[in-house]
Amino acid sequence: MSMIGQTPPQSLGPLSIADAERLAEIMQALASPVRLRILSVLRSRPNTVTELSEQLHLGQTTVSNHLRLLRHLSLVTGSRDGRHVHYTLFDDHVTDLLDEAIGHLEHVPRGG
Repeated sequence: MSMIGQTPPQSLGPLSIADAERLAEIMQALASPVRLRILSVLRSRPNTVTELSEQLHLGQTTVSNHLRLLRHLSLVTGSRDGRHVHYTLFDDHVTDLLDEAIGHLEHVPRGG
């Protein structure tokens, strides 16, 4: 679902200080190429830390540390299945945000 053409909830005025700080924290989390790659994999289906590590060629500790921050910011959620935790995107808003950001790449000149 695209957000284009929809009125943002805060369009009537500036963000509150608290909302701006929270949003900046989320945007800082999205500024990490590793975290963006994790989110892009989770966009397709739930994955465990081991599966993410294998797909992204990263250490499990690295993936776990990034997932901890993404969970803290409510960008991903995990559900336990025995010894394994299956991670997925928190909700459709995260999917929409990721889709819009990826879609924006088509409109940005590639830097060299």
